[in-house]
Amino acid sequence: MKTTPTDAIRDAAIREIAKRELLIETLDRRMRDSLDFHDVSVWGVEAALIAAYEAGRAAERGQRTKSGR
Repeated sequence: MKTTPTDAIRDAAIREIAKRELLIETLDRRMRDSLDFHDVSVWGVEAALIAAYEAGRAAERGQRTKSGR
């Protein structure tokens, strides 16, 4: 599947949120349980979900501004 510039921006945002809020260094599959599964606090999950929601809102505002709506 071909990656679009929008996909690349989305993926970068997701990776940044995972690193910052969940302390997960990479989202790449490494095929080892000790590297691919993480203990995460509920407040960490909440922070990550809020960050993702806010990133989506910011992206939507940017699209509205560019399209003149």
